[in-house]
Amino acid sequence: MEFNDNQAIYLQIADYFCDRILKKQWKEGEKIPSIRDIAVLMEVNPNTAIRTFNFLQEKGIIFNKRGIGYFVTEDGYKKTLAFKKENFVNEELPKVFHTMDVLKMRTADLERHYSKYREKSFNE
Repeated sequence: MEFNDNQAIYLQIADYFCDRILKKQWKEGEKIPSIRDIAVLMEVNPNTAIRTFNFLQEKGIIFNKRGIGYFVTEDGYKKTLAFKKENFVNEELPKVFHTMDVLKMRTADLERHYSKYREKSFNE
């Protein structure tokens, strides 16, 4: 995985987890890869992987069955969606709004571009 310098690595790995959950590649109640497997897959120190697992446990997205492994919580999809929406609204949207102001764009412009994006992604 290619990491960027703008965000802690464990949070970027958490985004990977969230993406898998939101795309339903990892379903609620399903076992997920181990800390060691994630560390190898992401080519990171196991301590970094542990930080990711601890972070997602604190958010109620995953849980540990001692001696068995980690699993997506029964409401993991809902919690992941709420977490990612909150993050988007608080972190990403202010940047988008600032850029829109600088470029003198309006929400109607954004809606038009979003519609084009959706059309393109449905046709692929």
